[in-house]
Amino acid sequence: MIDAEGVNHGALPIDRALQLAQEAGLDLVEIAPNSVPPVTKLLDYGRYKYQAQKKAAEARKKQKTVEIKEIKMRPNIDIHDYEVKMRSVRRFFEEGDKVKVTLRFRGREMAHQELGVRLLDRVKEETAPIAKVESEPRLEGRQMTMVLAPR
Repeated sequence: MIDAEGVNHGALPIDRALQLAQEAGLDLVEIAPNSVPPVTKLLDYGRYKYQAQKKAAEARKKQKTVEIKEIKMRPNIDIHDYEVKMRSVRRFFEEGDKVKVTLRFRGREMAHQELGVRLLDRVKEETAPIAKVESEPRLEGRQMTMVLAPR
């Protein structure tokens, strides 16, 4: 048995341990029931549960949820528009989010899918130092998608 100050009293009969707990105004809590003999401790169980609950809430608060942000482009995107989109991509990575780059083909653009592949390769090369490719570019209907995750 371990008392409230952390002093080990060794193996005690249950009735003696319960008597000590009652005198101290605390609860007798079994810490390691599988050991021989079982380890018990004198503590305020309500306060212990409250502190454990606060610790769990604090851990949940510090947790970061990873969002997937989407950037939409076209295969014949202008240089300035491309740079603006890339600035957004970098900002998303700094915030710790994943980025899904979607390239939409319209009309005759479907005949020139190599332009889309080249554009996504360029995005991949420019973000290589700060991001890794989570899913390679693949065509789904009229759009080509690629998912990038921060390093």
